Amino acid sequence: MMSAKNLRDSILQMAVGGKLVEQREEEGTAVDLLASIREQRAQLVREKKAKPVKGGESVIWRDDDGHWFERRGKGKAVCIDDEIPFDIPDSWCWARMKDVLTFVNGRAYKKAELLSDGKYPVLRVGNLFTNSEWYYSNLELPPEKYCHNGDLLYAWSASFGPTIWQGETCIFHYHIWNIRHSDSLLRRYLFWYLTEDVNRVKKYTTGSAMIHVSMEHMNPRLIPIPPFEEQCRIVSKIDELMPLVDEYGELQQKREYLDRELPIKLRKSILQAAVEGKLTEQSDDDEPASLLLAGIREKRAQLVREGKAKPVKGGESIIYRDDAGHWFERRGKSDPVCIDEEIPFDIPDSWSWARLNSLATLTRGSGIKRSEVREEGLPCVRYGELYTTYDTEIRTPHSFVDQGIFEAAKKIGPDDLILTLTGENDIDIGRAVINRTGETIAFGGDLLSIADTQMDREYLLVALRSPALSKQRTQASTGNIIVHLGAEKVGRFLIPVPPLAEQRQIVDKYYYLVKIEALKLNR
Repeated sequence: MMSAKNLRDSILQMAVGGKLVEQREEEGTAVDLLASIREQRAQLVREKKAKPVKGGESVIWRDDDGHWFERRGKGKAVCIDDEIPFDIPDSWCWARMKDVLTFVNGRAYKKAELLSDGKYPVLRVGNLFTNSEWYYSNLELPPEKYCHNGDLLYAWSASFGPTIWQGETCIFHYHIWNIRHSDSLLRRYLFWYLTEDVNRVKKYTTGSAMIHVSMEHMNPRLIPIPPFEEQCRIVSKIDELMPLVDEYGELQQKREYLDRELPIKLRKSILQAAVEGKLTEQSDDDEPASLLLAGIREKRAQLVREGKAKPVKGGESIIYRDDAGHWFERRGKSDPVCIDEEIPFDIPDSWSWARLNSLATLTRGSGIKRSEVREEGLPCVRYGELYTTYDTEIRTPHSFVDQGIFEAAKKIGPDDLILTLTGENDIDIGRAVINRTGETIAFGGDLLSIADTQMDREYLLVALRSPALSKQRTQASTGNIIVHLGAEKVGRFLIPVPPLAEQRQIVDKYYYLVKIEALKLNR
């Protein structure tokens, strides 16, 4: 699909090439128009109001074979076919800009001459494009150093292009030209041609930090001249089309936004539906999640008895719903506390809520220095890679360390999860991925592993990436420039827990729907 910019450029190319409106024989040719301009200039010379053109006036014409020639004054005609940028209608002519336009340069200023308030605004290049800050001056200058409402201006440094000034009388800066021209040339036709010509002009710019084009380059440039009445019709047609192009551009921007955002919003919507129990039907044959959680607590207690794990600080968390539908949490032997205000949404009756640290063992990583990373060795992952390299899983590690560093570092096993605790914004933190390498890998600081769980690992990944968890991450994060999540706060994240069999069904349905929606969007 053509972009609005390309459409605008195409319209202007047609306009200045004589293809936007038809030619009318009764309107004559540009030959007479240019002859009139030359006569006007000659009269000014005779009245000593202008100087003769150095080298003589330029006359450009096309011969019967279609070749373009130029004669200056009494000089010999020279073929200029290699200078002609594009074809124009037979009734048009080419002219040198310096023969039909006069570029009047602005004035350079000393800092002391610029005031925060004064008689005249000082028009700078930035004011034509992006800068709303104005300076003023009380200088009284020659008339040609002022621009007035309706003048045709041209910025030739840093930012390029023509403008028809709409505003009060100003002193204009020397990085701007005020373009004077004959009444035989319509100002808005010149504006549109100079707009179309900008990309060609830029090929001849100089400078690196601040590029600019010289008057010496602009003066000999060629400009196509239509008959005056056709100039008027060209401008009228452009004025008719450009609002439609602008409208097209706005619609295109909205579509591009939707193309960008819709897949993200659809995925988030599906993720949220997944953790609310709306992707699958609940089955009476499935064991309720409360039994799954009881089994997880019993296994953790057995590991504590065997000295393979430490008791949970403050006691195990048990979350349940009473007969009135309110949610309560008991930790260890303490009294239950109502946590209704923490519950983000409703879940099916066969589901339960649980703190993340009740479902898995959470371990913060140890630092792996950049100098310790190798191109080969034992696999490792560092926190920056989780939000720049990997999406939802790690299949091929990009970083490696030596054996000694690997043994000292914290590790995650196959199918374990890992998430970020540090990032530049709320999107970076809490970003979870799953280890699909099939092997144990080391992980660096500012990462948190999620292991030793009886939950379906992929369901846990879906839950951690859902919008509901995004809100919990945002609420738990601290910092401005660099955002942090504490491991203890992550452990308190509320996770909706379906029966184990339903967890697998949710994962399958989620990936199926994401794939289907992606296919629809790419049609």
